[in-house]
Amino acid sequence: MARQQPDQMPFLDHLEELRFRLFWIVGALLLAVIVSFWLVLKFNLLLLLQRPILPYLDGAPLVVTNPGDGFGVLISTSLILGVVLALPVVLYHTWAFLSPGLYAHEKRLVIPVLLGGTALFIAGVALSFVVVLPLTLKFLMEVTADAFQPMITAAGYFNFAITMSLAFGAVFELPILIVALTARGIGTPAMLVKFRRFAFIGCLVTSAFITPGSDVLSLCAMAVPLYLLYELSVVLSHLVYRRKERRRAAESAERTIGVPA
Repeated sequence: MARQQPDQMPFLDHLEELRFRLFWIVGALLLAVIVSFWLVLKFNLLLLLQRPILPYLDGAPLVVTNPGDGFGVLISTSLILGVVLALPVVLYHTWAFLSPGLYAHEKRLVIPVLLGGTALFIAGVALSFVVVLPLTLKFLMEVTADAFQPMITAAGYFNFAITMSLAFGAVFELPILIVALTARGIGTPAMLVKFRRFAFIGCLVTSAFITPGSDVLSLCAMAVPLYLLYELSVVLSHLVYRRKERRRAAESAERTIGVPA
């Protein structure tokens, strides 16, 4: 059976297709940000997102140091929530633009990879906000409680919380990265197994950077899931590698059969 080739499309048609997909992506992002802005105000999500820091403020609210700080926090929160809401549309149109240039076996991998990457990113953000951020704040606020009176600004807290959550979401993309490297022939399952000990150390070092000034609990809360993601990456790499080897063997057999005696 011959290998199915990607669909061919003239260059100008590619540009028109790109313009069409970008129109939908940008439109979806703008609409999602507007909806997010309304949701944040309607359901007072800024107050909900403050819950991890509130126990350490002695009943005082977060403060702003200039009139634009509160609105800036509102806009940044709406932007991030808008990107999350628009993600299905963005992924769909990205897939629709790239799919004509992919082989059949590559098309079968794209949707699971996109869905898996989205799920892992959301899981990383959720773990950060629900587990790691409260632990980190507990350590940071209590370690100098006798020396300082906390007066946390809204901009400072939200920048800290959002940066940590996005970092967790990005780090949780590790399995997707390793699967992509394996699919491109850059990495192999044997190499991943060989460097397992170094990966464990790397998880600890990465966790130390992502949770600055944190105690052992918050360090472990990041390092343990990250190492488990590495082990998941090893399993996924095995699956992708075996699939590649079977396809390579089948293509080799086809070429052999096609050679005249």
